[in-house]
Amino acid sequence: MITVSNLRIQFGKRVLFQDVNLKFTSGNCYGVIGANGAGKTTFFKAISGDLEPSAGNISLPPGERLSVLSQDHHAFDDYTIIDTVMKGHDKLWSIMQEKDALYAKPDFSEEDGIKAAELEGEFADMNGWNAESEAATLLSDLGIKEDMHYSLMKDISGKQKVRVLLAQALFGKPDNLLLDEPTNDLDIETVVWLENYLANYENTVLVVSHDRHFLDAISTHTVDIDFGKVQIYAGNYSFWYESSQLALKQKMNQNKKAEEKKKELQEFISRFSANASKSKQTTSRKKMIEKLNIEDIQPSNRKYPGIIFNPERQVGNNILEVSGLEASIDSKVLFKDVEFYTNKGDKIAFLSRDPRAMTAFFEIINGNKTPDKGTYKWGQTITKAYLPLDNSNYFRSDLNIFDWLCQFTTDTSEQYIRGYLGKMLFGNDEFSKAVSVLSGGEKMRCMISKMMVLDANVLILDTPTNHLDLESIQAFNNNLIKYPGNIFMSSHDHTFISSICNRIIELTPKGIIDKMMPFDEYLENEKIKVQRDRMYE
Repeated sequence: MITVSNLRIQFGKRVLFQDVNLKFTSGNCYGVIGANGAGKTTFFKAISGDLEPSAGNISLPPGERLSVLSQDHHAFDDYTIIDTVMKGHDKLWSIMQEKDALYAKPDFSEEDGIKAAELEGEFADMNGWNAESEAATLLSDLGIKEDMHYSLMKDISGKQKVRVLLAQALFGKPDNLLLDEPTNDLDIETVVWLENYLANYENTVLVVSHDRHFLDAISTHTVDIDFGKVQIYAGNYSFWYESSQLALKQKMNQNKKAEEKKKELQEFISRFSANASKSKQTTSRKKMIEKLNIEDIQPSNRKYPGIIFNPERQVGNNILEVSGLEASIDSKVLFKDVEFYTNKGDKIAFLSRDPRAMTAFFEIINGNKTPDKGTYKWGQTITKAYLPLDNSNYFRSDLNIFDWLCQFTTDTSEQYIRGYLGKMLFGNDEFSKAVSVLSGGEKMRCMISKMMVLDANVLILDTPTNHLDLESIQAFNNNLIKYPGNIFMSSHDHTFISSICNRIIELTPKGIIDKMMPFDEYLENEKIKVQRDRMYE
């Protein structure tokens, strides 16, 4: 349990939040949301003790352990992988080191023997004899193979380090667990494992994530950091989002009677409660949505960008035809024998266990990369808008935001350009800002503005939710569902794929798997699982 009392965080004259009084209790998982810069990571640093509050305090009951997902990928470079995981339990690790030092003494005394016996008792009480086995199991579950467990951290890739550090945070089932973006760089199978692990976790969990499906799967509550306040709401992200939108709609509808509004909210709560009770990720021991008082539902103050794609013309009968396409990097085959025909209305999610495969494929069909083999052909009616994984080449310029967007449209009138930038929440005082100094999120909003002015009938999106906050992701998602053209995309966002795409194509070193089916059905189909494993052997 974590108790926050009268907390205030202030940097100079800027007050991030104040008068925060919250209690995070055992058996619940809290999804922490807020716009970029709202203070999610700062809030976590205050809880973990890495940041001294300007006022107030944060306390844990005596004896309870707090574990935090480390963001420093080089802090444990000189340790083995297995030791890095076990270091997640500070007290246990300290006892292990003290024991080993005693036993290594050449002049081991009777006094040393008494101390060693005490340490052995503490070690056993903490289930220390099973520590290495538990660490190894966590690593294997997170995709770190057993033959790597005694390798040094400095000898593995950044993506593998992410998994090891996640195992470290989970090790020993801490009483309180803080996870900041734990799904970054995890593949679909590992994210599903983590969802199940956290959904059944018996202690207190706080999670920051931009993955809405992940938040929905694990969260019993939503912690909203917004406009200087930190508030807890019962229910997961989707419940918070839809209820706040409904409350905002009701607030704007002044003519509707109070009784009608109350009935509408009650019906909404009942519908969500029924869905929650059917979810495999929701357990009966956790606080359910039906206990929520309708007065707790408040409209959100969030601003959502106006992401709207309007194709200038419809696609014709010929969209994209791919034949025998193959690509490799450093002699490693990313994909081969890629062959498919695109239908009108296809919104295709491209998958691969090697994310470089999707990027290579998109670069090829955009003419930026030459395939090792094969051909592709676009129809004559097609106009494309491409959102690449790496957009850095677009921003090596001294242009300001306004002039930058003018490059991509024939209508460079002030009203037209300001309109598109305004839709992406750029204020008038930001139009003169040089694009070379923009943040990752600002660059993504510029790229989306660029795509909107192109009026394309085919969108190619390589990991489109990178650097975006939840508000932008939600707005992006909502428009792509309604988009009348064709979409080719890859994404780490489960909800993005499952709500938009009607077709899945998986690129593998032994060919493709091409299924016209929803994403969740694709993942749960046992025959496809077996086929996928064989395609990567």
